Amino acid sequence: MFRQSFIQLAKHDLIVIGGGPGGYVAAIKAAQLGLNVACVEKRGTLGGTCLNVGCIPSKALLNASHHYHDAKHKFAGYGIDIPSVSMDIPKMQGTKAKSVTRLTGGIELLFKKNKVTYYKGFASLEGDKKVKVVGETTEVHEADKILIATGSEPIELPFLKFDEKVVCSSTGALDFQEVPAHLVVIGAGVIGLELGSVWSRLGSKVTVVEFMDRICPFMDADVGKEFHRILKKQGLQIKTSTKVVAGKVEGGQVILELESVDGAKKETLQANAVLVSVGRRPFTDGLGLDKVGVELNAKKFIVVDDHFKTNKDGIYAVGDVIHRGPMLAHKAEDEGICVAEMFAGKAGHINYDTIPNVIYTHPEVAWVGKTEEDLKKEGRKLKTSKFPFQANSRAVTNVDTEGFVKVVTDADTDRLLSMSIINSNAGEAIAEAVLAMEYSGSAEDIGRTCHAHPTLSEAIKEACMAAYDKPIHV
Repeated sequence: MFRQSFIQLAKHDLIVIGGGPGGYVAAIKAAQLGLNVACVEKRGTLGGTCLNVGCIPSKALLNASHHYHDAKHKFAGYGIDIPSVSMDIPKMQGTKAKSVTRLTGGIELLFKKNKVTYYKGFASLEGDKKVKVVGETTEVHEADKILIATGSEPIELPFLKFDEKVVCSSTGALDFQEVPAHLVVIGAGVIGLELGSVWSRLGSKVTVVEFMDRICPFMDADVGKEFHRILKKQGLQIKTSTKVVAGKVEGGQVILELESVDGAKKETLQANAVLVSVGRRPFTDGLGLDKVGVELNAKKFIVVDDHFKTNKDGIYAVGDVIHRGPMLAHKAEDEGICVAEMFAGKAGHINYDTIPNVIYTHPEVAWVGKTEEDLKKEGRKLKTSKFPFQANSRAVTNVDTEGFVKVVTDADTDRLLSMSIINSNAGEAIAEAVLAMEYSGSAEDIGRTCHAHPTLSEAIKEACMAAYDKPIHV
């Protein structure tokens, strides 16, 4: 009987399985704190989904398509006369690829700088405190602690399997080499709306199909309503309260059968490409978790305690594989730093109530804290205020006045409980609210802080002034 031989190589203080935002950050931080650290990544490049086929490449396409759309539709209004504007899709994709290569290579350099050992291969748990790595060779390494940070993967529809050509996850939709004439996006969440926005700007007819009665149902209802209006104005066709019940590929086209949630209306859609964006699930298959008895919940998330420890001694997990906080790269990064500090005997810190969310369309949508609806369900006594960018001098001079700032505070204490922003700079601006909330700040704290003029950030100041007193410019 053939028996595979293993190469026993090294003993570490910590082995991190997964080189995405949670994993590589934890590895670097733990090494900085004096631990002997190794990180295992199967992809061959570090950075995980976020850097390779997620956050970073999508922002490259969003940036390029926004510049193209502005040049084609808005430059004339600024007095810039360009007779003809065209987009070279392969060149755009090439620029995206260069950004990804530069950043993934940068993480490898950081590993070398911080003396993190990097193993390329697929890792699985192999008994007590052992990790098997299958790459060019099969190796078994030991560690006092093992951190699982393997991230997540897109969910397929059972009747529409990904081919990444016409039936795509975000990975395929990031790599189109030509603009699809008609793109159907299944799921009106962050990924679907960002990539739908990219290809709409570049000339696709984009139809978004959403099961719920509104887009981004996790978002504040006021903000979601305004966001829907803006996207519709931009040309996206959005079908809410609608489900896809069947689909097939014929002759390079996708034929979808749609039905209203109440069953009253049925229709057929034909598309050149479909982006299935109905959510992500934790990547826990094949890791040997069952072999060592690591507990999973019903949705295959790894169960951890407040210190990210599983039910098995020495095994920990962070990021998308645990059912805690949003499935976001920066959440995973903060967890990675937190658990690394705990490993080094320090008090790690993460506050799940102050993790910002951003949708990088144009305008961007950003928010932090619970929605007004959720806070009301908790019985909180609230005060809400808004300030429109139509009344902000920098937005007016930029000819970019869509959106507003919404502030929710405790009616008795003025403590800032949440903030939402729709604006071209929302993803950057939300950091002010995150900092204020992290230190239990009030709306008055922000409203009495001097903001440079003219800036978009003045809208935040005015919205906060409206919460405890009165704004000046509206």
